[in-house]
Amino acid sequence: MQIVTAHGAQIPALGFGVFRMSDAEVERVVPAALEAGFTHFDTAQIYGNEAALGRALQDAGARRRDLFLTTKVWVDNYSPQKFAASVDESLDKLRVDQVDLLLLHWPADKVAIADQIEMLNAVQAAGKTRFIGVSNQNVAQLKESISSSKAPIVTNQIELHPYLQQSAMIDAARAAGVAISAYYGMADGAVPRDPALQRIGKTYGKSAAQVGLRWLIQQGFIALSKTAKPERVAENFAVFDFSLSDEDMAAIGKLARPDGRLVSPPGLAPAWDA
Repeated sequence: MQIVTAHGAQIPALGFGVFRMSDAEVERVVPAALEAGFTHFDTAQIYGNEAALGRALQDAGARRRDLFLTTKVWVDNYSPQKFAASVDESLDKLRVDQVDLLLLHWPADKVAIADQIEMLNAVQAAGKTRFIGVSNQNVAQLKESISSSKAPIVTNQIELHPYLQQSAMIDAARAAGVAISAYYGMADGAVPRDPALQRIGKTYGKSAAQVGLRWLIQQGFIALSKTAKPERVAENFAVFDFSLSDEDMAAIGKLARPDGRLVSPPGLAPAWDA
């Protein structure tokens, strides 16, 4: 497994996300993910399946020291009365004493970034997470998070796929030594169906989905893959045995379009960078 390093954190470059998965789906697919070689699992309080992930990992006999676990604090818990308690609840559900990476899920518009970071710092100082990061922040918010935080911000988890141009954030993150974690890498199913990506995949004996994941990883990003079908898990993991050519990487990068962003919920999302 390729590793992405950021401020002391060593994060597996390919993660397994459980967004929009039922408990039954999580418990059915996680053993297949472990068997395929996944060690990095990404969940969130709002997904409602932290407990299912915790059960599935424990029942499968996964050793805690072999895992990299990420979860995210939901915006309703951005208060001194709720933040730490919500993290304790997440740890109980995941059946661990601490997670490896704890993220602020969305910046939202009700609590100042500096206050969010102060609460995140406090739970890290209490030993509830090894590393901290953010998600869905714009460049200005990321810079404020970095300057406000007593501990390094190791990642910004953002929507990232061939149809969304994110150069401003990528440049800012790289300048600060912050890793980019990419979610929605399949663009809600558009990547596997894309004829251009399918054509590229054929030259390597790979699917369009594998090409999309490889494109992310080859740029040094952390890619979060997802499938609820155990029979598809091994395909998602088989992205380390080939490399895309410079020409193919550039061609994929040219698929970006002005309306490429898919996730931007009002009240949660910031003003995105141009």
